[in-house]
Amino acid sequence: MHHSIEIDNLSFSYPDGHAALNQVSLHIQPCEKVALVGPNGAGKSTLILHLNGILTGQGNLSIAGLPVNKENIAKIRSRVGLVFQNPDDQLFSPTVYEDVAFGPLYQGLPLEEVRLRVKEALAVVNMGDYVQRVSHHLSAGEKKRIAIATVLSMKPEILVLDEPTAGLDPRARRSLIHLLDDLPMTMLVSSHDMHMVAEIFPRMIIMDDGRVVADGLTNQLMQDEALLNAHGLEKP
Repeated sequence: MHHSIEIDNLSFSYPDGHAALNQVSLHIQPCEKVALVGPNGAGKSTLILHLNGILTGQGNLSIAGLPVNKENIAKIRSRVGLVFQNPDDQLFSPTVYEDVAFGPLYQGLPLEEVRLRVKEALAVVNMGDYVQRVSHHLSAGEKKRIAIATVLSMKPEILVLDEPTAGLDPRARRSLIHLLDDLPMTMLVSSHDMHMVAEIFPRMIIMDDGRVVADGLTNQLMQDEALLNAHGLEKP
């Protein structure tokens, strides 16, 4: 049985020489839900962008047993659903339907299958009535759900989200937490929202300065106030 995500000794420096990742190793099992936490600049977003080949560093990285390389990139991207922090980076079509249909159409699926996938993905995020709405007229919380639907319509094995609750009002945040809690899939979520992490992620990985500094059960790591304080985190 392959790990869903297998990362061994991954390092990455940006063109200006800034070392963003330093020998990062982590393994995530199928259907495991894992939170990635740490201060700004810890390397969380850089790590996430490696998972579907947007960035390429030094080290070993495989998704569901497939090495992340040029030959496998199309397969990798169909298996890893990446949801950016700002949904406007993901929504660019005139209507919600077109946004959610974009991935399946790009995969070359027949129109009937595309329609079915759009319907299913919007149902999962409770946005079935929004199919003809204009994405840019939606609220932040609604956009976030549609962005998740654009990824779910491609039926990925793994869902990766960067700061999913950022910028949401309390009701939209609560609604999104329920959604993530209910989705039965492998999930890696980068977040500063420690209350959400404590609520729905059994495992937590703390990053700081491009390294993994702790990896364990969320409820245990959350009790270690010295550890949290040392890495700019607050106990919820």
